Amino acid sequence: MSKATLEKIFGLIGTLLIAAFVLGLAESISSGAAGFWGGLPFWVICFIVLTLVVYDFWDTCLRKKPSR
Repeated sequence: MSKATLEKIFGLIGTLLIAAFVLGLAESISSGAAGFWGGLPFWVICFIVLTLVVYDFWDTCLRKKPSR
């Protein structure tokens, strides 16, 4: 396999693992003692962080870069 293909595969796996961990953590905080309103700020932070993770995956692996 080429380096670009491996980069895409492992980047996608890493992105999905981070998303599962962060969303699971946010769900457990919201369903625990904090409740929905106590966990809402953490949900907002999680979605901002996941947006940055997905953007980094796109920028690193999927975006067509001009040749140098």
